Amino acid sequence: MNTTHRPAARVICLDAAHRLLLLRWRDPFDGARLWEPPGGGIEAGETPLAAARRELAEETGLDPAAVRDGSVPVDRDVRWNGKRYIGTEHFFVAQFADERPSLVRTGLLPDEQANLDTHLWIAWSDLSTLSDPVEPPQLLAVLGTLVPDGPWRGLDRA
Repeated sequence: MNTTHRPAARVICLDAAHRLLLLRWRDPFDGARLWEPPGGGIEAGETPLAAARRELAEETGLDPAAVRDGSVPVDRDVRWNGKRYIGTEHFFVAQFADERPSLVRTGLLPDEQANLDTHLWIAWSDLSTLSDPVEPPQLLAVLGTLVPDGPWRGLDRA
């Protein structure tokens, strides 16, 4: 299996009720599904913050200005489309005043349109109820670092 080093940026989006936005992707190679926050690769010359804002706008249509500066680095090792991607992903947070803001998919590339299955605004306490894996597995710990005063405070997120 080919291994590609791919630095990336992701955005943990929170609505007014502290629900998290997750996108469910279908791997075109084997059909496996996974949930993860919006995001993607950092382009040449782009900062992680600029990449996070661009990816949020492309994948969801949500306001990229909502992405706050300051990130948590997470080392990822993900298999996708018959390849292995490794690298540090910078996780940012964006908070929205509305409950379950509507998304638009007009910024997606054709292969992304085909492989983005659905999205979900989910309570942080319900993440374990999802039948498909959530990436990264330590998502709540990352959220706790980015927003330490949230309702998830004090949970064992290890």
